[in-house]
Amino acid sequence: MGRYVADFVCYERRLVIELDGSQHLNSPEDQARDADMLAHGFLPLRFWNNEVRTNLPGVLERIQTALNDRTPS
Repeated sequence: MGRYVADFVCYERRLVIELDGSQHLNSPEDQARDADMLAHGFLPLRFWNNEVRTNLPGVLERIQTALNDRTPS
């Protein structure tokens, strides 16, 4: 995605999904990246790796909700 490498992208709904480890905690770089993505019309969703392992249904529900709330481009 431009100058970024994203974990997952849905261009049709302009949704970016990032799976993060602890090195991303309070990361200024991630905050700047998210702001840039928002400025370009993409919604970044971030999930902790542990959250994916322990609460996959909740993660998938948040993704589905975001997809449903966004208009296809």
